[in-house]
Amino acid sequence: MTFLYIVIALAIIFDFINGFHDSANSIATVVSTKVLSPFNAVLLAAVFNFIAFMVFPMKVATTIQKNVIDPAAVNLIVIAASLVAAIIWNLITWWWGLPSSSSHTLVGGMVGAALVSAGPGAIIGGGVLKIAIFIVVAPLLGMVMSYIISIVVINIVKKQSPFIVDKHFRKLQLISAAAFSLGHGGNDAQKSMGIIWAALISMGLASPASTRPAFWIILSCQSAIALGTLFGGWRIVKTMGQRITKLKPFEGFCAETAGALTLFGATHFGIPVSTTHTITGAIMGVGAIKGASAVKWGVTRKIFWAWILTIPISAMIGAGVYTILKAIL
Repeated sequence: MTFLYIVIALAIIFDFINGFHDSANSIATVVSTKVLSPFNAVLLAAVFNFIAFMVFPMKVATTIQKNVIDPAAVNLIVIAASLVAAIIWNLITWWWGLPSSSSHTLVGGMVGAALVSAGPGAIIGGGVLKIAIFIVVAPLLGMVMSYIISIVVINIVKKQSPFIVDKHFRKLQLISAAAFSLGHGGNDAQKSMGIIWAALISMGLASPASTRPAFWIILSCQSAIALGTLFGGWRIVKTMGQRITKLKPFEGFCAETAGALTLFGATHFGIPVSTTHTITGAIMGVGAIKGASAVKWGVTRKIFWAWILTIPISAMIGAGVYTILKAIL
C-alpha cells in the first residue's frame, strides 16, 4: 500500500508540474497583449482550470486508463515509471523554455515502461496512434480556426477605429482566456485522473467496470493543476507570448477562442491533446494573417522539434526508469 500512496503522490506532483509547465499556454496571449498583469492572468487561469470538472465528461481520463496500454499489463511499477519519465521531461523542457506537451510526455512514458514490462503486445496501437496523430491535427486545427476567426473579426470591425477595436477586445479577451483555461483544465487534469484510476484498478481497489474515477481523484487533480497554474511557468511565457508573433488584443482573442474550441472538441471526444500544441498553432494562425514574415519560423522550428522528440524520448526515459525500479523493488 505504501507504494500505491507514492504513485498517487507522483500523479498529483505530475499534475501540479503540468499546470506549472503549461500555465504559459493559458496566460501568454492575455499577458503579452497587456490585458492582464501576470498575477491576475494566472489567477483567472487557475480558477477556470479548477472548475473544468463541472463542465466536461471524464472521457480523457478513460482514454488514459484503458486505451494506451492494455489494462492487464498495468501495474504500479509501470505507472510509477511513466510518471517519473513525464516529470523529468517536463522539467527539462521547462528549464529550456520549450513549450512541449505534458500529454505526450505521459503517453511516451507509459509506452516505454509497458514495452519493457510486457512487450509490444501491451501497447494499444489504435489508441496511441490516435493520440500521435493529434500532434499534427491539434495545432493545425488551432491554426486554421484562428486564421478563419481572424478574417471574420477583421471584416466585422474594419470600419471601427483602432482605439475602439482595442477597447472592446481587451474585454473580450478576458472571456477567451477564461474559455481556453477551462479547456486546459478539462483536458489536462483528466490525464492524472486516468493514471490514479488505473493504479487503483490494478490493486483491486476500484472496479474495472466503473465509468468515472472517484470524486476525490477528480477534486485532487483539478486542485493540483490549478495550483500549478497559479505558481506559473514564467520561463515559457515569453516564447509563447511574443517570440512567435507580436499580438494585439483582437489577435489574442482570436487565438484563444480557436484554441478553446479545439480543446473543447478534443475533450468531448476523449482525445488527450496538447494545450501547448493547440495554442501555438492558434498563435501562428493569427500571425499568418499579417503575412508569413510575421511568424518567427526559427522559433517555431525549435518548438516542432520538441514536439516530435517528446514521445520517443519520454518512452526511453520510461523504459530506463522501469528497469531501475524493477531492479530495486
